[in-house]
Amino acid sequence: MIEIRHISKSFGDKEVLKDISAVFESGKTNLIIGQSGSGKTVLVKNLVGLLSPSDGHILYDGRDFGTMSKRDKVMLRREMGMLFQSSALFDSMTVLQNVMFPLDMFSSMTLRDRTRRARTCLDRVNITDAESKYPGEISGGMQKRVAIARAIALNPKYLFCDEPNSGLDPKTSLVIDDLLHGITQEFNITTIINTHDMNSVMGIGENIIFIYEGRKEWQGVSADIMESDNKRLTDFIFASDLLKNMRRAVLDKRREDRP
Repeated sequence: MIEIRHISKSFGDKEVLKDISAVFESGKTNLIIGQSGSGKTVLVKNLVGLLSPSDGHILYDGRDFGTMSKRDKVMLRREMGMLFQSSALFDSMTVLQNVMFPLDMFSSMTLRDRTRRARTCLDRVNITDAESKYPGEISGGMQKRVAIARAIALNPKYLFCDEPNSGLDPKTSLVIDDLLHGITQEFNITTIINTHDMNSVMGIGENIIFIYEGRKEWQGVSADIMESDNKRLTDFIFASDLLKNMRRAVLDKRREDRP
């Protein structure tokens, strides 16, 4: 579990995050959504330590990140997995070598055990016959799955995902969503996903935080969105006339079905 308490972040005179408090739960897919420029990327950068908040506290299972020693911060970062928007695989390494990279860097396992662990992770994301290929030889969806395998290689407690479905077709995006959701539940990971993908929001949004102009505007689960009376949220989620009409039809049907 990650808890943030009254987080604010300013750059000079510009306040980007404004007194945000929230809890990101273990074993659930926690989504951060909001318009471009709303502050959600800055929030994630504060969570992983790339930025430091101007005010407030970030607690990892009760451990205050801001008061940790440098050594403890290094140890905590080893408990984090990262899934980048571009996958960020090493072009000069094979699929297997990419997944082994964090194991080579941060574990004391033998080569045999590191190789076994990497193959276990590749098997978990349903890649079993491409370990000797290079990233340029596989599809974008497969690259994303390799990146997920690499992100979980060190068995992280916390997994951060930046736009994991960016550039993927809708069908492949659903595969990635299912993988992230399944892995989160299976290993009881605190997964935080920064996303614009409304299919992800409605499909795997077990804990959703909507950021609007640097403030936490709304928090809930995907099932709550359809009937939410928060206009800023619904205008963001149901931006097109087609989605607005679909929402209206669903709400009308629900009213008809109620006794």
